[in-house]
Amino acid sequence: MPSGTLLVLYLSLGGLAYAVLQSLVSPALGTIGRDLEVSTSDASWIVTAYLLSASVLTPVLGRLGDMVGKRTVLIGVLAALGVGTLVAALAPNLTVLIVARVLQGASGAIMPLSIGAVRDELPRERVSVVVGLLSAIFGIGAGVGIVAAGPIVEHLSWHWLFWLPLVLIVIALAGVVLGMKESPVKKPGKLDLIGTGILSVALVALLLGISKGQAWGWGDAKTLGLIALGVVALAVFVPVELRVREPLIDMRLMKHRGVWATDLVALILGFAMFGTFLLVPTLLQLPAGTGYGFGKSVTTSGLFLLPTVVAMVVFGPIAGILVRRIGPKLPLFAGALLVVAAFTVPALAHGETWQVLASGILTGAGIGLAFAAMSNAIIEAVPAGQTAEATSVNTIARTIGSSIGTAIVAAVITSNSNPQGLPTDDAFTAGFWVCAGVAVLAVLAALALPGARRRQEEAAELGIDDLPAVQLAAQ
Repeated sequence: MPSGTLLVLYLSLGGLAYAVLQSLVSPALGTIGRDLEVSTSDASWIVTAYLLSASVLTPVLGRLGDMVGKRTVLIGVLAALGVGTLVAALAPNLTVLIVARVLQGASGAIMPLSIGAVRDELPRERVSVVVGLLSAIFGIGAGVGIVAAGPIVEHLSWHWLFWLPLVLIVIALAGVVLGMKESPVKKPGKLDLIGTGILSVALVALLLGISKGQAWGWGDAKTLGLIALGVVALAVFVPVELRVREPLIDMRLMKHRGVWATDLVALILGFAMFGTFLLVPTLLQLPAGTGYGFGKSVTTSGLFLLPTVVAMVVFGPIAGILVRRIGPKLPLFAGALLVVAAFTVPALAHGETWQVLASGILTGAGIGLAFAAMSNAIIEAVPAGQTAEATSVNTIARTIGSSIGTAIVAAVITSNSNPQGLPTDDAFTAGFWVCAGVAVLAVLAALALPGARRRQEEAAELGIDDLPAVQLAAQ
């Protein structure tokens, strides 16, 4: 098997393990809480710790990858993911499990580092397709986590939620150590400690406020204070980074439409994707006696998401092929449009199984196209030496979007409940319409991406000379 193919396999396994671990735990929080004798509210810190660690360390490790070499940093984050997963599998109490999840979250830079390595190592005619596959894995892994959690907990135990991904991590780590060369593309410099500190405060405050808002109350002083602190810190971060000689995130890149429009799409579609992962299983698991629930078990409801995952697998590489031929704008636009359709279908009617399945297939196709096109759009818009840095920002945008989406959709569901505390049918209709409306914004943001001529001009300004050959010829 060619070395390039093996590299893609190892990177895919590492990215898949990280993405699976992001969503695998959520459906099992109740079981884990009972086993560790803690409340579900306390157990939710297992998810929050992972989220905060990933959001803070992804841009830092992405920048380090561009500075010292992507292979070196990738080995470090895969090792941290492996250690964290092993500790989680053996965790005797909640404290140890939270520490393990922090270690796992530290590997959030796997995806941007992998995309950067692919850009550096593979022939440019292969880059767009491979990046499409790696990007789709973000959604695939999240879907697999939701699908697999029920059967694993039901037939084994929650500890196996970590033992099984650990196998993938070990293979990926061995492959990177033994089969990957250090990237020749580097941008040496010093780590911006001031910017790192400000951004860490901003992301922790913002995401903690959003993720805990439902439990604490959206009008609670802690919730409002944290969100306000996060917004203020982000506002401070921008001018600080513009004045620093070697910034953590080069804010000057954000003036290019190919960057800011893509990050905006990532934020919005992160919202929509996790809206699906919350709305659909909840609807399927409601008792059939409600008149609108399907009465499915956790395991069966997870299987309903398999068509979503399959569609992501298929449409991610297809997006890469389209990007190579016509650029990222049209696949990104088409993906966002499919996501709008995916939520419009169940918003209009969700009483039949086929409507739920059709929504899932459309979601998978749209997310597969859009996520793959997003990563390729970033590659086209930034110099090779800033690939991991820029894709890290895109990853954070997805993370923030998924947190906001989960919080808002959960609020919609809980605010429309019957006397028994179950969500009403109107709650799901409202939730699907909210996600459809948000996805319309992604369509508009996709239209803001520069066309072929403008992409060529921006690439020339930034000294980018590795656009796919077919695109260059077309331009």
